[in-house]
Amino acid sequence: MNVATPTARQRWISLLARADRGQLESAWAALDPQPRYHVVRGPEIGLVMVRGRAGGTGARFNLGEMTVTRCTVQIAAGALGHAYVAGRRRREAELAAVFDGLLQDPTLTERLAATVIAPLAERQEARRRDALAKAAATRVEFFTMVRGDE
Repeated sequence: MNVATPTARQRWISLLARADRGQLESAWAALDPQPRYHVVRGPEIGLVMVRGRAGGTGARFNLGEMTVTRCTVQIAAGALGHAYVAGRRRREAELAAVFDGLLQDPTLTERLAATVIAPLAERQEARRRDALAKAAATRVEFFTMVRGDE
């Protein structure tokens, strides 16, 4: 049933999890007809332990807990959609799960990838570039001058 590659699905799940409510709601409103689905689990709010690594590659350590919302839905066509989103965002988790389920349908994948996923990717990349540009503007270059009499 699922013709999407695991990497493609990982990518769209990641993009949907980071999307804001307005983006998801407008994508949902643009669907004609809006597909039927029922909620299998959630949306539920809980905590996950965030782990880090010293220096990015060193020993693991528990950084702290983070609030997440998860949801699982079943699309009328039969596919199960799953979503985990950061924070207490029930509606976003539900919509992300619905879009995950819809994107698994081979007849909808290409259209939804172009109309929902591509715009999300573009917006998120633009936000990332803006953040990098702001950080680069405050960058300080340190250098050491060597004295000529040494």
